[in-house]
Parts: sequence; C-alpha cells; structure tokens
Amino acid sequence: MNKSKEIEDFKKTLSMFSTGITIVTAVDNIGNPIGMTVNSFSSVSLNPPLILWSIDKKQPSYNFFKNSNGYVVNILSKNQLDLCNIFSSKSKSKFKNINWQRSNNGFPLIDNCLAWFDCVKWNDYPGGDHQILVGEVTDFNFCNLEPLTYWNSKIS
Repeated sequence: MNKSKEIEDFKKTLSMFSTGITIVTAVDNIGNPIGMTVNSFSSVSLNPPLILWSIDKKQPSYNFFKNSNGYVVNILSKNQLDLCNIFSSKSKSKFKNINWQRSNNGFPLIDNCLAWFDCVKWNDYPGGDHQILVGEVTDFNFCNLEPLTYWNSKIS
C-alpha cells in the first residue's frame, strides 16, 4: 500500500470515533487573541485536573501555542458551527464580531460555549507530526446545551 493511501485510510478510520469540537485560544507574543478549531482534546487526570490537546507542527500558530503559558479550551455547542468554521479558516481576524472575554489567566474565553477549561501550561510532548500540550485546569464551567460533534468526517 502506498504511504499517502495508508494515511488517508488511517484518517478515515480515526473519523469513526465521535468527538466534540473545541476552539483552543491563547494570546500571541504581543497579547492579541489567537485561536483554532481542535477535536484532539481529552481529559488526563482528575487530581491534579489535567487536560490535553494536540497541534500540528505545521500550524501557523504552532509556536505561539507551544510557547504559551496556557490557553482556554472552549467546547462548542451545536449552535456554534459558524465559530467552528471561522476558527478552522486561515482568516487573520478570527475574533472580529466574536463575543469573548479574558479568562482569569488572561486567555480568550468565548461566550456561550457548552463548556470551557482555563489552563496553565503543565507540559508538552512530541507526538509525531503533532505536539501534545497538557494543561492544568485552574477554572472551568459548563451549561446544558447540545454538543457540536465530529463523526465520519462530518460536523453536526
């Protein structure tokens, strides 16, 4: 089997696992908000409270996230498909017309999400073509909305 077909088949097989969709946010080196759509999110530990997510090393904001002292993981609700699309685009003005506030740690917290986790950097680890970022949760909240999900390469 050729390598590119193997990678495509692997991605298709991974898409059989239903995941939620998040927007991970931080600030760049001059304090401007940055963010990207992510579905590689998972809990790690309850004590201390740790979560992880992975970022492609080719992602334009990779260095900002890798060197950040933390971030917010915003879990999207079913009615936030527009935000998923905005933050997965290459737009330079992703936060234009987006309602958000600074978290206690100073990172962008997007209004009206299903849930959010405000994190400080715990550690990061190499993960092939991605970097695995682990954060210690310092604050969190949730509400009772339906989740936006990704399954079989479709968002619903």
